[in-house]
Amino acid sequence: MTKVNLITGFLGSGKTTTLRHLLAHKPADEKWAVLVNEFGEIGIDGALLADSGAVLKEIPGGCMCCVNGLPMQVGLNMLLKQAKPDRLLIEPTGLGHPKQILDMLGAAVYQPWLTLHASLTLLDPRQLRDERVVQNENFRDQLAAADIIVANKQDRQEPADRDLLQHWQAANLKGRRLVEAEFGKIDPALLDEPRLNQRVLPDAAEHHAHSHPPSALSALRLDNNTRWRRALNQGQGYYACGWVFDADTVFDTIGLLEWARLAPVSRVKGVMRIPEGLISINRQGADLQIETRQSTPPDSRIELIDEQAAEWNTLQSALLKLRLENKA
Repeated sequence: MTKVNLITGFLGSGKTTTLRHLLAHKPADEKWAVLVNEFGEIGIDGALLADSGAVLKEIPGGCMCCVNGLPMQVGLNMLLKQAKPDRLLIEPTGLGHPKQILDMLGAAVYQPWLTLHASLTLLDPRQLRDERVVQNENFRDQLAAADIIVANKQDRQEPADRDLLQHWQAANLKGRRLVEAEFGKIDPALLDEPRLNQRVLPDAAEHHAHSHPPSALSALRLDNNTRWRRALNQGQGYYACGWVFDADTVFDTIGLLEWARLAPVSRVKGVMRIPEGLISINRQGADLQIETRQSTPPDSRIELIDEQAAEWNTLQSALLKLRLENKA
């Protein structure tokens, strides 16, 4: 029997960082798996979690929360039957609605295979002062579906953010648990809390669009001698553009960071090769975080998300000029 947790949270709330923390504290005698989905087609989280020691399955942009749920069912079935993990952590896109996933996990067909434990939703309390986020139905329903709310990024908050969180907690939690965290560092024991929240959620508005039919159960990959590719996606009032580059492409460090910092979009996330090795980039609004590592990734990939379609061709031209060698 596989223990399953749904870990949700809006864009930039810190889901992937939290997953990495939890996986780093996995019991040595247990086998864990992660089913991950992102809004875009590129698949950044898979690269960030690749060295976590867990079995990883990626689902293409937006498909996990779609009403038909077919890619989600296929990915879930493969993990349960082939990997047979002791625990499965499911990370939907930050723009995803949890209803279809929770309904599927609670279906009778899965009862012999899995036990649904507490659903965790990551919240950056600063999002509570962004009216566009607060009015987003997926943001509201992710929080409504959670057994445990993780008020993340405590190190980034102002006193006004804490006051707003307290007001929101008093009006919305109604007996559910709220824990505070920095950098996603939560107690792994939270995963063993029971699934108690039986609130009935409304059906999500189905307005996700794909740049191409979702025929593969993995993030965008390069084939043949292709040096790089671009993928577009849109839905839920957001637009995404991402690029993947081969392993021989190396980027200028300072130029890349400036490109990510100044890109006129609300969200930037990537794992890129630079002369020093590997750098992960995570930007939400003006909040830019970078982390360097020594491991060598199989490729480089970066994605931009915004509430409106940006000048993708202009951003692409600037990014391509930052390649240091083997330009193609």
